[in-house]
Amino acid sequence: MLQKNQFKSALFRELHKWKLPLKRIISDTNLTQMPNVMIASFFKKQKLKIASHIFFIGILVMITHGSYSQKSGESLPNWQEGYLDIHHINTGMGDCAFFVFPDGTTLLFDAGEMDITKPRMKGPRNAKRKPNETKLPGEWMVDYIQSIQKGLPSKNIDYAAISHFHDDHMGKPHALSPKSKSGTYKLTGITTIGENIPITTLLDRGWPNYSYPSPQNNEMMDNYRSFIEWQKDNNGLKVEKFVASSNNQIELINKKEKYPSFQIQNISVNGEVWTGVANNTRKNFPEIESLKDQGMSLPGENPCSISFRVSYGQFDYFTGGDIPGVLDTNDPLWNDIETPVARAVGPVEVNVLNHHGNRDSQNAFFLESLRPRVHIMSVWSSDHPGNNVLNRLLDKSIYPGPRDLFATNMLDANYQVIGEDLEELSSAQGHIVVRVAPEGASYQVIILEDGNTAIKIQEVYGPYTSR
Repeated sequence: MLQKNQFKSALFRELHKWKLPLKRIISDTNLTQMPNVMIASFFKKQKLKIASHIFFIGILVMITHGSYSQKSGESLPNWQEGYLDIHHINTGMGDCAFFVFPDGTTLLFDAGEMDITKPRMKGPRNAKRKPNETKLPGEWMVDYIQSIQKGLPSKNIDYAAISHFHDDHMGKPHALSPKSKSGTYKLTGITTIGENIPITTLLDRGWPNYSYPSPQNNEMMDNYRSFIEWQKDNNGLKVEKFVASSNNQIELINKKEKYPSFQIQNISVNGEVWTGVANNTRKNFPEIESLKDQGMSLPGENPCSISFRVSYGQFDYFTGGDIPGVLDTNDPLWNDIETPVARAVGPVEVNVLNHHGNRDSQNAFFLESLRPRVHIMSVWSSDHPGNNVLNRLLDKSIYPGPRDLFATNMLDANYQVIGEDLEELSSAQGHIVVRVAPEGASYQVIILEDGNTAIKIQEVYGPYTSR
């Protein structure tokens, strides 16, 4: 007897052979009662007419979006085993993404919290705190993650990864940051989350010395290292340096054998980029001593960001922190990390814009290589995205076909400067959830309200067919 997920995968494969667009769907609520054995027999005959294909699309729609439907105004249905959920959480104060893998393994990627006491945070250049100012950004992230964890097998975070050491990606202590219960560090961003939700394994670009490309000595890093040491000694936290080229540093821990098509491929860290072949990498940055001898600037924090690709069946997703790809006048060629990363990543369904879509990101080669159907922008500033970046995203001479753009925020300042091109965005406000169907055959983009604590569904896009 065909299991539900097996049937859906088989049906998608058959539809692909006939090149039928999924938007041309008819459904019949009575079809869901058909026994699986009849469906299996149907596929074994191998002689399918187009009318029969369309007939059975109805079954797919009812199975995928019937008992597991997502409708505007309703709460997001809980994660179910076999699905891949990716939550882009909007606090207005930095990046945060929470992944729920097909077997329930979880990954937190970044937990930004900027200094909310700075005057700029209240001005027109920055997004407002979401959903409101009654809690700190880290506390809102904890609330969101714990609401998702209600339907998960574990209340821990299995993996957490920090893309690079900037406050909008990890959190910076400020005047309003409370102390931890132990009193050894302040709560902001990742430390707030780790204080409230146990983290099993933490990955970053600098462990254990935090000395590349130069020693990381400042209040933010001192607080972060104090958090790590206390959590290691008292809660058994494991800390690892992110390894470019690894495809098993982050893996399923509950039912790995059940989902062989799921994989996280590490792409880059500290300018070292996987070549796409075996475990080979290439270092893009010159040796630090050589740069010092020549009196040249050392690599900045953004190019050192970690990046990775998530794959599940035919579905692929890329995220890369703040890696740059568009050089300024005096930038060395090696500052372009997007180009070597793009060669390794290849086509994806979903791309999270590097550096929030800032003007130094999304070069033409990168976009042509990845050819995303969906772009996600984590926006908190009036220069996210850059005008030229948006032009490249919309330019079909770079890569053909439709593409949908989603932003967590869009400021009035952006609309005043960029203008009508921003009307091309499918959504410009809210938490962004990518929900991938079992075996990765299709996916939806679900926008959740971010202006209140109810977090209801605002809009649903898709299903999109994975390539």
